[in-house]
This record gives sequence, C-alpha cells and structure tokens, in this order.
Amino acid sequence: MWTPISLKKLENLILSGELELEDELLNFWNLIKIEPRKWQEQEYGDEGGGFWVVAIFGNEVIYYNDIEEGFNISKYETYGQIKEYWCNQSELNWIIIGLYERMKSKI
Repeated sequence: MWTPISLKKLENLILSGELELEDELLNFWNLIKIEPRKWQEQEYGDEGGGFWVVAIFGNEVIYYNDIEEGFNISKYETYGQIKEYWCNQSELNWIIIGLYERMKSKI
C-alpha cells in the first residue's frame, strides 16, 4: 500500500539533486527553491494530504509526486494549489535543467 513520502526522505532526495548541480544551475536553484510545503492537488493529491512543493518560478511550481516517485512541474493560479497533475518520474536536477534551459531560451 502506498504511503506519502516523509519530509526527511524528501529532503534527502533534494540534497541528492543539489549535489548534481553546479555554477549557474545551482544559483538558479537557490533562487527558486522554498522550504518544502504540502500543496493541494484535486485529482490525486487528497489521499496523501497533497504533494510537496519544493520550488516556485513565476506561475509554476516544482513538486514531488510521491505516488509516482518523481519530480514534476505544474502551473498554479492560487498559492497552495497545484493546477496540473503530472506523473513523470524525473530526478530533481533534470527538472531544474529543463526549467533553466526553457527560461534561457526566452531571454
């Protein structure tokens, strides 16, 4: 049976992802990261009390989907509510790289 990830385990995953980052990517991460906080997601998030959001960038959040065991990006309109459910099983550093590259391409 599925159980939500603990904050301690999540912090270990974040630390592992941070260790993969250097220079500009680490600086970018340090600008967008927040203390992990549970946000609501209506489709699948209610059972575990929401999903852990670990970063905010504009109108998007990086969150950990502990059902699928991976990091994802979603838009949000209301603080505390994840708008879109995604089931990617991405490592944190992959998500940060993708978001950073997307941001750089718009400059």
